[in-house]
Amino acid sequence: MPQGTANKETTNKLGTFLRDRRMRLDPAAFGFATGRRRTQGLRREEVAQRANISPTWYTWLEQGRGGAPSADVLNRIATGLMLTEPEREHLFMLGLGRPPEVRYRGVDSVTPRLQRVLDALDPSPAIIKTATWDVVAWNRAAAAMLTDYSKLPREQRNILRLMFGNPRVRDAQDDWQSVARFVVGSFRADATRAGAGAEITDLVEELCRISAEFAALWRDNDVVPAHGEGVKRLRHPEIGLIELEFSVFAVDGRPELGMIVYNPATPADAERIQSLIASRAAK
Repeated sequence: MPQGTANKETTNKLGTFLRDRRMRLDPAAFGFATGRRRTQGLRREEVAQRANISPTWYTWLEQGRGGAPSADVLNRIATGLMLTEPEREHLFMLGLGRPPEVRYRGVDSVTPRLQRVLDALDPSPAIIKTATWDVVAWNRAAAAMLTDYSKLPREQRNILRLMFGNPRVRDAQDDWQSVARFVVGSFRADATRAGAGAEITDLVEELCRISAEFAALWRDNDVVPAHGEGVKRLRHPEIGLIELEFSVFAVDGRPELGMIVYNPATPADAERIQSLIASRAAK
């Protein structure tokens, strides 16, 4: 490769990235003619057509001309090139020097590998929740100590719905008022951080209708910063008061998910939870 060409590709990283991803695509997969082509992959004008932008403007981007693209143009190109979410983020970093705005993606399940991680944590109750606080995975200890989510319709596996709409869950909290305030503030922060404002609108309206306490807490506009750990005390109807030390973990590569693990505070608490799990299994 001539030295001038190498220097140009080094300085025009955006163009190099676009060209590389364009050349990886199969024209036939998008309904384009596959006759004689000078290069592999899609042509520039074909990418422009898929992105609904000017072919001239797209050509300038690959050539490092025309100034910085807008976020809208980059999103159109990301769609046209079928970029993955990490690739889209990389495209924004190259084009604008910042990541794109967060786009919330709903989740209703986890991989078998992640479920096995939860299962290995018994007798520590552990759950995985979304940014809108829907519980999408849990282990046996969580089903025994917190809620048997498998017995609930999917739309009811939401921590806020349970806290403010389920008397059993409310009665289990040793200090419900403090827990409720913490939950609402944390929920608000998580949903905002994940860009899920629109997704929680219906849930918030529903909770305001069914719970005056939730409505009051929501109006307070408290935002609770993420706490990596803390202590939770639960009154279980079968084994009494249990103290749990909780830790919150991000799920690597899945920013829309968070894992909460509740470790029994004492060996005696762990034994009581193990006995509860065993008795449930025997039934």
